[in-house]
Amino acid sequence: MPMPWTYRQATREWQDFLAEASQAMHLTSDNATFTAVEGVLRAFRRRLTPQHAIDFAQVLPSVLRALFVADWTLAHTPPPAGTRADWRDDAMSLRPNHNLTPPNCIEATALALRKSVLRGDMDRVLATLPPFAADFWSTPGIDPATLGPHIV
Repeated sequence: MPMPWTYRQATREWQDFLAEASQAMHLTSDNATFTAVEGVLRAFRRRLTPQHAIDFAQVLPSVLRALFVADWTLAHTPPPAGTRADWRDDAMSLRPNHNLTPPNCIEATALALRKSVLRGDMDRVLATLPPFAADFWSTPGIDPATLGPHIV
């Protein structure tokens, strides 16, 4: 079997994702975008069981997968799913003294992620996760034909 694309082209995938997220959040700094995305991923992850989190991570591009599982403490019980406002507040609370995360961080990260992952893979894994997950990663008003990776 050849090496999976996500490992061979990890930097390219990451840069494409980061550019999409940055544009959607209207941020000009990779550092600010990184913090926003990390906050969003952590807000989502903390609401999952470890098995659900690992299942979700399997469809992520390699750098996002690494970021998703980085600094993870497994000793907690997931809180209730909460609301979009709860998710946003969680994302915006990461590194509060150095956080420029905008209020649209969930939607912007979802859009960038949907442009980085094959639709079938994302839909398949979301169907196995708690119901809030599909809402968390939804992209209402976006033409599905515009989603999916630019590079495969």
